[in-house]
Amino acid sequence: MNQRRQMFGLVGWLALTMAAAALGARASITAAEFYGQLVQPSWAPPANVFGPVWTLLYVLMALSAWLVWRQGGWRSNRAALGLYVAQLVVNVLWSWLFFAWKLGGAAFADILLLLVLIVATMLAFARRRALAAWLLLPYLAWVSFATALNHAVWQLNPSVL
Repeated sequence: MNQRRQMFGLVGWLALTMAAAALGARASITAAEFYGQLVQPSWAPPANVFGPVWTLLYVLMALSAWLVWRQGGWRSNRAALGLYVAQLVVNVLWSWLFFAWKLGGAAFADILLLLVLIVATMLAFARRRALAAWLLLPYLAWVSFATALNHAVWQLNPSVL
């Protein structure tokens, strides 16, 4: 694969992943204010932590997908990259469920599905390029933490979520 095509691919995976981030952010316009009004567990991070963490995670996710794509393109990696796209969709949906539509239970079900899809993506990526799977490990760790937080906040705020 020539260098120009590789750079085009990197830009494409970054653009797709950042577009998903932007769609999620659109649902989260009032997230900091809403999050601040919720009863939270003592271990909940402040709202200003989420933006920087997610930015880093989205970059790592895009790099991971790009590394797999480089191993023969979309055609050779359709299943693995399809899982990646599916988990992006479920990731975006969570922001809408939790912040825009205030459906804590549905958001919790969504994030459980997201965890399954992240693990499946990591396993599929590991078969193509080990580094690609490792780059998703911080994402898996953060979403695991976010799952516990989602559940706790949902349970602590039954009249809001």
